[in-house]
Amino acid sequence: MATSMTTDFAIPAHRTVVATSPVRLKRRRRITPHAGHALEILGHAIEYLTDEFVHEHTGITPCNGQLQAVQLLMAANRQVYYECPEVPTVGERLRAVFHLRAA
Repeated sequence: MATSMTTDFAIPAHRTVVATSPVRLKRRRRITPHAGHALEILGHAIEYLTDEFVHEHTGITPCNGQLQAVQLLMAANRQVYYECPEVPTVGERLRAVFHLRAA
């Protein structure tokens, strides 16, 4: 496991991230300040590595260390984001309120 000095999120360095629940597109998530800080740091690291890669003009090969590092950081970014809870839609909130009053 790899961890950052500025966050408490453990990031598996050798596994791919697989969502355990179905991921719905275009759903808002409630991002905590801690997760937001981790996402910000990961985003800056991804941007830095991709800029370096573009400026070096090296070829794209599967065993390129920089590309593997970017893929690892992107997987960590997705993991942190998908661990944040989804914000319920207006319809879901209304159904929850009416179910509570009916019971």
